[in-house]
Amino acid sequence: MTPYPLGIEIDSLRIPSKYFKKLVKTDDIWEARVDVGKNTFRLLGFFHGRELIILTNSFQKKSQKTPLKEIRLAEKLKKEYLSRR
Repeated sequence: MTPYPLGIEIDSLRIPSKYFKKLVKTDDIWEARVDVGKNTFRLLGFFHGRELIILTNSFQKKSQKTPLKEIRLAEKLKKEYLSRR
């Protein structure tokens, strides 16, 4: 897996940053975007190692900015997950 400025490559599958990007000023939390019809959903998560993405929470995004409470929840769940490893 190799990170790119405009996206990420996973096993030769390139995902544009429009759909998958690292959130700044977070504890390595990433955001995946899923469009279903006119609805946009966000899935937050993190990488565990180089090959596993752990999804922590999701929500329907209605504004440009990711809600801080969703980021904090993802960071909390990441910490809990890693503490059990």
